[in-house]
Amino acid sequence: MVHELAAYERAPDECHLTADQLTAALFGPAPALYGHVAVDDRDEPVGFALWFLNFSTWAGVHGIHLEDLYVRPKARGTGAGRLLLATLAAICVERGYRRLEWSMIDWNPAAGFYAAIGAEQLGEWIPYRLSGDALRQLARRAHAPTHPAA
Repeated sequence: MVHELAAYERAPDECHLTADQLTAALFGPAPALYGHVAVDDRDEPVGFALWFLNFSTWAGVHGIHLEDLYVRPKARGTGAGRLLLATLAAICVERGYRRLEWSMIDWNPAAGFYAAIGAEQLGEWIPYRLSGDALRQLARRAHAPTHPAA
């Protein structure tokens, strides 16, 4: 379904996740990724949520960052997405986490759904990403000798 999500987001060639990678991330010796799967009345998977913990230094507690939420087209409008988000909200409340956060591609029609459940768009926060050559170039500086400014 992750590959289905990538196709939905118009980026199928950017998704390189393998079943082995996902299995290791979810079930390896030190899992850093958590997931939930929504199923229909025949036990067929219709959606998923993949998430990890974040931490608020200001609040001093963890929260959940929802990395991916996807519901297959045939199951949209059935409540599967709401149930997945409600499950994560319940985890937050039960564990004392202060927030559940995610990013959404700007053209996604789910914005109305998110607003309807009370989610707020964080307009003052701008996402940044470092990847590819820029990531490798900066990483090389971690091992470069430092010289104080003259």
